[in-house]
Amino acid sequence: MTGEYFIELLQRLRAHLGQERRYAHSVRVARCAELLAQRHAVDTSKARLAGLLHDLARLYSSAELIAQCEARGMPIAAYEREHPTLLHARLGAVIAGESFGVQDPEVLSAIRKHTTAAAEMSPLDECVYLADSLEPGRTFAERDALWTLALRDLEAAMREVLLLTFAHLARKGQRAAPPSLAAARRFGLTGPQVTEEVRASAS
Repeated sequence: MTGEYFIELLQRLRAHLGQERRYAHSVRVARCAELLAQRHAVDTSKARLAGLLHDLARLYSSAELIAQCEARGMPIAAYEREHPTLLHARLGAVIAGESFGVQDPEVLSAIRKHTTAAAEMSPLDECVYLADSLEPGRTFAERDALWTLALRDLEAAMREVLLLTFAHLARKGQRAAPPSLAAARRFGLTGPQVTEEVRASAS
């Protein structure tokens, strides 16, 4: 990614998002993803690109998310219709290809999985997921410790962030999305362990 291309990409991203707060978040995620990639021998250019473009559809309304997915013939699961915001990751990956010319399947995978995680995740997927969860604009109490952990051990950080996410959802009376539960199994958080640890975290 040349300096000239990167500057142009930033300009196009800012125009596409149309909101400075979301743009600043995207830049922070890109920086964090790049740093994690560097620490864990992952392609830093791909991490930075996926981080920049991960939220292309985040500001769309629920109705617009559903309409744009349907217009493209994208399947929408029942849990996505109940919580349409989750669609922004999959739709964002499509927009990254359509509007930003991204064809790299690894970059598109990282964009697609950054919200719910998934049963199959590459180190690049993990870098972007954790960067989005732990960028400095996040203010929850555990952020600093989890960021330090992520710099040292991606999979351990994935487990802890997933558990924290489940605990947060439990406090809100919401169920985790199926891909997140699949990710929990992928990272060794099998049924009773997840239930017990989420209950303990939420208590």
